[in-house]
Amino acid sequence: MRNSKKQLSLGQKQSLAGWTFLTPAALLIAVMSFLPMIQALILSFQTGIGAKTRWAGTTNYLRMAQDGVFIQALKNNFIYLVIQVPMMLMLGLILASLLNHKDLRFKGVFRTAIFLPCATSLVSYAVIFRSLFAVDGLVNVLLIKFGILSTGYNFLGHPGSARVVIILALIWRWTGYNMVFYLSGLQNIEYTVYEAAKIDGASPVQSFLRITIPLLKPTILLTAIMSTNGTLQLFDESVNLTNGGPANATITMSHYIYNVSFKYVPNFGYAAAMSYLILLLVAVLAWVQLKVGDKRD
Repeated sequence: MRNSKKQLSLGQKQSLAGWTFLTPAALLIAVMSFLPMIQALILSFQTGIGAKTRWAGTTNYLRMAQDGVFIQALKNNFIYLVIQVPMMLMLGLILASLLNHKDLRFKGVFRTAIFLPCATSLVSYAVIFRSLFAVDGLVNVLLIKFGILSTGYNFLGHPGSARVVIILALIWRWTGYNMVFYLSGLQNIEYTVYEAAKIDGASPVQSFLRITIPLLKPTILLTAIMSTNGTLQLFDESVNLTNGGPANATITMSHYIYNVSFKYVPNFGYAAAMSYLILLLVAVLAWVQLKVGDKRD
């Protein structure tokens, strides 16, 4: 007797199995991520708290253009972005190239040592840098010992030097993280390519510029987008290292959003509007980087 039920094809069975495993995760992402994003978007057009919430239109967005602290925070984020990200990516690329050399001994030790700061607690490393650059910290002790300074300099008490400390801390922590991506990409490049270039008379610098960078271009683009995203959302360093000071000179947008939401009189609508501006900046810069960096058809 022929079975009257329609049998599923192999492709349909595979598709059904895929959707069975995918649906729970998709529902969790929708409920835990996309739904709060929609609620935050609605909240950004409102003002007040609880029962006193009222529709404010674009007031919160217009307020950002007149908020001196937010403008300062925006400037700080872009200062960190323009200075720290290129330095960190280039340093990570150079270190990856050096540590990928087949004749280098103890490569595992060096790779672990450079990556280790990335595994350090955000609060812990901020406290370490705060101690290092304190008036009586190790940096001032060394500068006084070598005769560069006569008395301790308050690095965290001056806007320019405080920003420099944050940039140094970011480079120290995240260079190894990006280096791992570059090392992974370099593993896919045959070493014979470099040997052939060396036979043709190419110097190490020429091999780096003409071989390493072009072949690692997709990886460099990926790390640039991730680093840009992370820098625009910078929070821990501003809070734990300088507390946004002196006089909001080093405060970041995420730090200011936290203050508006929980430290000052709560204004969740304004905080949501600032959060959406960060989202817009991340999206626009990622799109620009993809257009400029990815030339594939």
